[in-house]
Amino acid sequence: MKYKDYYETLGVQRSATEAEIKSAYRKLARKYHPDVNKTKEAEEKFKDINEAYEVLSDKNKRQRYDSLGANWQGGADYTPPPGFENFGFNFNQGNGGFDFGGGAGGFSDFFASLFGDMMSGQSQNVHTNFGGFDFGQGGFANAGRTASSSRTTEKKEDLDITKTLNLTAQELFDKKPVSVTFSQMDRCGHCNGNGFCSHCGGTGIVSTPKTVKVKLPKDLTEGKKIRLKGEGKTDSRGRKGDLYLVIHLKDNEYSIDGTNLTKDIEITPPEAVLGTNKEIKTLHGNINIKIPAGVSSGQSLRLKNLGLPTENGFGDLNARIKIVVPKNYSNEIIELYKKIQNLSN
Repeated sequence: MKYKDYYETLGVQRSATEAEIKSAYRKLARKYHPDVNKTKEAEEKFKDINEAYEVLSDKNKRQRYDSLGANWQGGADYTPPPGFENFGFNFNQGNGGFDFGGGAGGFSDFFASLFGDMMSGQSQNVHTNFGGFDFGQGGFANAGRTASSSRTTEKKEDLDITKTLNLTAQELFDKKPVSVTFSQMDRCGHCNGNGFCSHCGGTGIVSTPKTVKVKLPKDLTEGKKIRLKGEGKTDSRGRKGDLYLVIHLKDNEYSIDGTNLTKDIEITPPEAVLGTNKEIKTLHGNINIKIPAGVSSGQSLRLKNLGLPTENGFGDLNARIKIVVPKNYSNEIIELYKKIQNLSN
């Protein structure tokens, strides 16, 4: 699932006070309330705003959310701790109001994974008047409405973890095992997720670094998955899930297309006009190539069998020409270019 940045949703800093959060929420709620804004985008935005306010306006929920750390980015992959993703909850305001239960109309899976234990179990009053406004059919009137939460049937606990594995062309070429390190969110073993101990800071969640060695199979492509059995989460009964690594090819030097590679080769304008010999670095070692006279920027020279391994050999390397003008040309060289320009006209 994707991490949700509640502070960004409300447009406030992580250090925002309760008053600042409430003020930001009221401003956005007036703008995106479905009684005022009839667009589909506004309806989704309104749900996101309510969810963010539900968390940041509650001291305990905000403390647990902040325990994830400030280095998460909106949209990043997030794996909930074991058991936290399976709690159900339902907030039905009735009287034409909004149903914040499960499914499309409810809070997100990310919210449920962190706060399901707080919202489930025995009946309890949950404040859903969202900053003093009644968002039922009555419009914007002061209200103190509350709603009761009800527990839904728990699903079987999902112990699998999915992470992104960034690989370079060099790593694909070497085929050596790579180390993957990630933080795994778990229930606190000292308080069993109840949040009443110093080990978890009262959040019920602890972050544990984990490193695994991954042997890379052949023919890895963008989006392909590698399954590591038993490297997922562990539940209270000792059952283990699997770790799935989704391949993302990310290289600053090469563009990767299957087993073929493309690399930019920088040359100067005189070299493009007159041609030149160039030593370039490849995965197979340094080689010398001849760049023909009159080459244009964007043209590619195909270098056979200098790409990534295939079943029966290697792919190709495309040396893509990039003409670069140096910034430190002397006045004498600039004058020569002026003469060339006049001769060309």
